[in-house]
Amino acid sequence: MKRFIYKARDSKTGEMTKGVIQAENERTAGKLLIEQGMTPDRIDEDMSGVGLFQRFQNKITMKDRIVFTRQFATLIGAGLPLSNSLRTVIEQTESKPMQRIVESILVDVEAGKALTQACEKYPEVFNKVYIALLRAGEASGSLDSSLKRLAEQQEKDNAMISKIRSALVYPAIILMVIIAVLIFMVLMIVPQVQSLYKDIGKPLPWATGALVSLANFLVASWWLVTILLGVAIYFLFQFRKTTTGIEWAALAKLNVPIFKTMFWRLYNSRFARTASNLMSAGVSIQDTLQISAEAMNNVVLEKEIKEVSEKVKQGKTLSSSLKNLSYILPLVPQMASIGEESGKIDEMLAKAAQVYEDELEEQIRTISTLIEPVLMVIMAVMVGFIIVAVLFPIYAIVNDVQGSL
Repeated sequence: MKRFIYKARDSKTGEMTKGVIQAENERTAGKLLIEQGMTPDRIDEDMSGVGLFQRFQNKITMKDRIVFTRQFATLIGAGLPLSNSLRTVIEQTESKPMQRIVESILVDVEAGKALTQACEKYPEVFNKVYIALLRAGEASGSLDSSLKRLAEQQEKDNAMISKIRSALVYPAIILMVIIAVLIFMVLMIVPQVQSLYKDIGKPLPWATGALVSLANFLVASWWLVTILLGVAIYFLFQFRKTTTGIEWAALAKLNVPIFKTMFWRLYNSRFARTASNLMSAGVSIQDTLQISAEAMNNVVLEKEIKEVSEKVKQGKTLSSSLKNLSYILPLVPQMASIGEESGKIDEMLAKAAQVYEDELEEQIRTISTLIEPVLMVIMAVMVGFIIVAVLFPIYAIVNDVQGSL
């Protein structure tokens, strides 16, 4: 049996109460509360005694959200009632954390709540874009279309982020290997060369001397280096949680050499795709801009799009408001302008999103192709320096010994 913390309204008195109930799952807990004459408002599993590893296991992944949305859209589109669709999703869902959330949603829906209201209880799973499209779908009677749009947007976004991560992971691994090789050479090989030169009474070459000085420092002060690195990493992570740190991280993504245009295309395609889906679902342009801004996951771009929202609120057109911004690429206002003239802004923004998605894929392929030879050159330079610093002195000693014989 599991423990669940609940918040429910007493059907007789109308008062909101909180408490703890034991049940096999969230759905059963909801039924028990209804039997006790209460209407569940929120039911959460008590995680107070759960360890860090288990908490990690209970995390909802992007894949979990995509699978849920796609399954749910298919079932609703096939004409199944809402409650039956949710029950089928529960049976088909492999992710236990997602299963518990869908069970909670089912409890709320069977208690008379709207689907949107039930999903709003989990903002960490269903963001504002998700909720806005659900609400629009429920209001217009086209819930299946809204869910399909959500599934497609999540799939595209996840695919692009995965490709960017893949493009960044490979060079990071190569750099770590290079650093590991250097550390090994400095700590294990260079001291032996120093000992050899000391035995024969000859001065070290400058390159070897530099490596020896570095090795001596690391051996003598490894504890200091470790503490300083630990403190630096700790404060860096703490700084990233601050408002300034979050803004700096956002600016770094948008201005880092080589990769900045990749992030620009990612964020512009995300904005155009989100705005297109929201407008297609009938969400007002003002709400579309506010929700799209928060969906950017970048505070710098969020501020820019909220500025656009203010300009539109003052009576300016969307296309003119999007012009001359630091990080909004030209095609977005251009396609918005065509959409304003044709009355199809959502379709034009969708085309802009597709263009940037295609360009992003091509750029990732190009970077992946170029980055390997660049890293090989860096590694060759490092290896060349090690050869000069380690092997050449040994070769010189051997020649001296042979000359003296």
